[in-house]
Amino acid sequence: MLLGKVIGQVWATRKDEKLTGFKLLVVQHVELDYTPKKSYVVAADTVGAGVGEIVLITTGSSARQSEQTQGKPVDAVVSAIIDKLDIE
Repeated sequence: MLLGKVIGQVWATRKDEKLTGFKLLVVQHVELDYTPKKSYVVAADTVGAGVGEIVLITTGSSARQSEQTQGKPVDAVVSAIIDKLDIE
């Protein structure tokens, strides 16, 4: 799983019908201190995240393990909105 910040949304009127109903978010990867990295991913939103929020991204085959994404053509999913991150 990866940390990221939602920086935008993708609008696609023509897409695989199994993606209908999913909001597609552009997420920039971040360091543990929320410093932005130079990498991005488009992820299907399953938790109602919005622009500016720090989120947890699940990628690969694990992205298709939730009830909403099982059998869907997704490789990245927003699986949590981060409220707080504690590091010792």
